[in-house]
Amino acid sequence: MKLIFSLLLLSSLVVSAHDYSPSEKHIHPSEGMDTIGSTHGEIAVDSKGLIYVSVNGGQKAGVQIFDADGKYLRNLKNAPNDFHGFVIHSEDGKEYLYGSRLVGQSIIKMDLSGNVIMTIDGSLIPAKYKHPKEKTLKLTSVDVGPNGDIYAVDGYGLDYIHHFDKEGKYKGTFGGRAEPYKLLNCHKIFLDRRYTPARILACDRKNGRLVHLSLEGKFLGVFAKDLRRPSGVAFYNGEVAVAEIYGRVTILNKEGKPVKVISDNEKIKGGNNWPVKDWKEGLVITPHGICFDKDGNILVTEFNKFGRIVRYDRK
Repeated sequence: MKLIFSLLLLSSLVVSAHDYSPSEKHIHPSEGMDTIGSTHGEIAVDSKGLIYVSVNGGQKAGVQIFDADGKYLRNLKNAPNDFHGFVIHSEDGKEYLYGSRLVGQSIIKMDLSGNVIMTIDGSLIPAKYKHPKEKTLKLTSVDVGPNGDIYAVDGYGLDYIHHFDKEGKYKGTFGGRAEPYKLLNCHKIFLDRRYTPARILACDRKNGRLVHLSLEGKFLGVFAKDLRRPSGVAFYNGEVAVAEIYGRVTILNKEGKPVKVISDNEKIKGGNNWPVKDWKEGLVITPHGICFDKDGNILVTEFNKFGRIVRYDRK
């Protein structure tokens, strides 16, 4: 598999539009803290260039906000400390954060001042889609469709994708582990707006692939395979950056072919216990969330109990 991936990479490098280098801009923790705190979630950038990071442990747990140079500014008011996946979504000229609570079994919509606009409780989802023994959900990711409909995945549960309208009314469920989906640890989902109509791009982590589904739940096919446990994606100029939790960040084109490996730490097979002394400049360990800023620079948040963010600047 590694040979096949390498050959595909070499054959497609010529179409890569840009290169990246480790950034000299770093995330700086709040005053008095050595690191930002346990990261097992998401990272996103708003239209002003502010960076939002979900932190689930430490003195400043919640959603931390940094400026474009990585200086800690504040925590987002009212944000819980169990957002595993979130997106910043623009509606009628205003931005909102939609987050899925891993422990709280709910979806929250907030404005960027920290006001809670809506809460969708997991109790709206029929019991047949929940874990048969625990009777719970483990929501790991959420995104918003073109018409405002909301999609959330039970990625640490039974891999179902749950569909709500923009008011939070439950509309239905699709996905799961049976044919034709055969999802296994559907870690996060994202709206892929590169296509018309838009579709869902799902990180089918344990299967090592990205798959496309329609917004109505039809399985459209495998977009990319032979990945090292894809945990998150981000889009920019037709390409998609993939955070692979087994130590790699890869850029794929619209056909799902690799055009650039940004960082490859091939010895890594997960784990969140990597201490600061083992961090190497520009080399990822356990990529978990990923985003682009408006200039095409890449920010990666890792699954790490101390809290690690790695940035790559677009050349």
